[in-house]
Amino acid sequence: MISRITGFLAAIAMAATLAVSPAHAQDQKPADAASAAVVDAAAAPAAAASKPAENPYSLTNILAHGNIVDQFVLVLLGIMSMGSWYILVVRLWDTSKLASEAKEVRATFFKKPSLADGVRALKEESAFRYIATTAIEASEHHEGALTENIDHSSWVTMNVDRAVADVNSKISAGLGFLATVGSTAPFIGLFGTVWGILNALTAIGLAGQASIDKVAGPVGAALIMTAIGLFVAVPAVLGYNWLVNRNKSVMSQVRSFAGDLHGVLMGNRSVAKR
Repeated sequence: MISRITGFLAAIAMAATLAVSPAHAQDQKPADAASAAVVDAAAAPAAAASKPAENPYSLTNILAHGNIVDQFVLVLLGIMSMGSWYILVVRLWDTSKLASEAKEVRATFFKKPSLADGVRALKEESAFRYIATTAIEASEHHEGALTENIDHSSWVTMNVDRAVADVNSKISAGLGFLATVGSTAPFIGLFGTVWGILNALTAIGLAGQASIDKVAGPVGAALIMTAIGLFVAVPAVLGYNWLVNRNKSVMSQVRSFAGDLHGVLMGNRSVAKR
């Protein structure tokens, strides 16, 4: 009897297990799907945070998507900046080379046995050779109905001064461009800023929204133009003043050489007359 009751209870337990198992499996599937959805929802902000959002007001976006005035201002400032740096580098090289030549000439030129030997010792493209050649030619070719009305010393002085002026013009070339860039670049950048703010305020007025996110971005992007204008102007002004001072120092040595050369030529002529 007891065994029959035990078998009956076991059958009931088995039937109950079979009835509950499918329902439990069905309930577990939605639970798993819900937990997976929660994990995905939590991972989405992390993925979005790991990828930086593109700044619509960056300089790159202004170049790519800005209006024609913004792009023109940026291109113009870029050309002015490249031109300024090119002139700075080239003129720095020219004045450095001229200062080195002046030091060498002062040490060796007037120790040569003759002016011809001194000229031959100078480099072909040297400014000092150009001045010396001009002075010697003017001293040796002082003839003609018109030039004979000018005394020999004045004639040589005039030609030497012209040669020195040519050298000065060469090493001063481009300084006017630097001065122009230094004085106009801030105003060009300011024009770009004013234009950008005007467009931003117009767009805000048309949209009817004046929240901080609608104002700060466009106005901040417009201020980039002023910053670029200053970035272009400051090196140009500093470079201009620096090159002017270097040119004065170098040209002082060139004029000293020209004066000594004039004295040597006049001394040779006085000796020849005796």
